[in-house]
Amino acid sequence: MTFHDQVLWQLYRKGDKQALGRLVERYYGVLKQYGLKFMVDESVVEDCIQELFLQLWQNRSNINETNSVKHYLLKALRHHVFQHLRFQKRMPFDELEWDISLTESADSETLLIQQETLTSLTTNIQAQLATLPAREREALYLRYYENLSIPEIAEVMNVNRQSVSNFLQKGLIKLRSKWLGPVFLSFCIFFSKKLPLRRVSRKRFFILSMKIAEKYQ
Repeated sequence: MTFHDQVLWQLYRKGDKQALGRLVERYYGVLKQYGLKFMVDESVVEDCIQELFLQLWQNRSNINETNSVKHYLLKALRHHVFQHLRFQKRMPFDELEWDISLTESADSETLLIQQETLTSLTTNIQAQLATLPAREREALYLRYYENLSIPEIAEVMNVNRQSVSNFLQKGLIKLRSKWLGPVFLSFCIFFSKKLPLRRVSRKRFFILSMKIAEKYQ
């Protein structure tokens, strides 16, 4: 039986350990992947996630409802990672490295046909993303990889909605000028026609198709 996030959240707030455990199982991979983008050690990210869920349990009676458990957890983890960086007297966020790799989650399906072509395309994406400022890269990651809305991204990044829109717009404009052309569009049209989406690495294809959709809408 699959429980909706909000149901699990309500149960957890009432003291149900199993509900919190299910949320840990559901979002641990997403949180770890996001945390690693800040170029900190894997053990640090794991400690931050553990501390996050421990604090959630200890403070459950004071935790509010949320419209999106996922973006609540992402925002909370971001806070924990930044606390660690400040404690270590690391540089401010705008000077931090942001890992641009589009690593697949453990349960995503990999491309079975034409893997080399798709790998080449995603390598191109990664190279171009690396040229963007860190905040633009983070906004694009949250928008297209984690599928968060602009208000949700604003909460996660602790900025206003207009800033998020600006990050996305500037990033997309730069990407368009570099690699979103007719030839690239042809590749993606070929993929969408020749391969069922379930046969393609979903998040990679989603990123590709969304960029093209915004360019050619």
